[in-house]
Amino acid sequence: MKIVVTGCAGFIGSRVSSLLTENGHEVRGLDNLNDAYDVRMKDWRVENILTPGGIDWVNGDITDRDLVIGLIEDFEPDAVVNLAARAGVRQSIDDPWVYYETNVTGTLNLLEACKDAGVTRFLLASTSSVYGKNQMPFSEDAVIDSLLSPYAASKKAAEDLCRLYNYLFDFDVTIFRFFTVYGPSGRPDMSVFRFIRWIVEGDTLQLNGDGKQQRDFTHVDDVARGVVAAVDRKPGIETINLGSDSPVELNEVIGQIESLTGKTANIENHPFPDTDVMATWANISRARELLDWEPQVELRQGIATAVDWYMANRDWAKDISL
Repeated sequence: MKIVVTGCAGFIGSRVSSLLTENGHEVRGLDNLNDAYDVRMKDWRVENILTPGGIDWVNGDITDRDLVIGLIEDFEPDAVVNLAARAGVRQSIDDPWVYYETNVTGTLNLLEACKDAGVTRFLLASTSSVYGKNQMPFSEDAVIDSLLSPYAASKKAAEDLCRLYNYLFDFDVTIFRFFTVYGPSGRPDMSVFRFIRWIVEGDTLQLNGDGKQQRDFTHVDDVARGVVAAVDRKPGIETINLGSDSPVELNEVIGQIESLTGKTANIENHPFPDTDVMATWANISRARELLDWEPQVELRQGIATAVDWYMANRDWAKDISL
């Protein structure tokens, strides 16, 4: 298949692009290398994942409607995987406009370009944040009415656009809700990268709350496998959780990093933010049923891959902006 992957230099997008190529698909990537977090991380993925994989990509923004139309018309893909997004809960409080522009208007641009070009296979990256304070484990059919951040609201709006295009134009849509993705070259605004950096460098680990909050940590390789497994399916419309089905306390993650690095965290506790939830937990029965998917990377093994990556790239990763 010919597949457009937006956000191809991103943490998840680079892995998905690489795995699609390994599986024999032709990928055309799109990424604007923005400074939502330190662009050196994206440059590393371009140089070490996209370029060695021979993945063709365009430097551009999904909010640029003309560029999106031209890309879809020129490449004539069989499917579009929209992984481009502004991510992060707390940052969305400060600048909700850019979140809506990218996550909602950008998704609309892609859907419209696909409609006009006759491309009806569309996959969207969403987030566990849309569940808010829902009953656990979070199930895809849950009522979404307790959103806690502009980020979650923007992703819910993008989901609704996809459902609308399924209804109006018979799009085949898969919406993925990702749960706390981590791994090598992970986003520096997320906990695993920050914890590793702070512990290895002997800096104070800034911890919101007492560390007893739980997250359903999911390794990036498992997430990439799930996305790729859905590319050639035509389900009408499905919403699918990709998580580990195994919530873990942040204190345990910190302990594992301490064990792997032989260093002790110097923890400074801060108030628990109103935008956060105490726990996330994915019901992944639908992913098992529809995609024959199961998380394969156990947490300690996954944390070790992130630690190993950091140590191998420590000379510059220690200076990454958090």
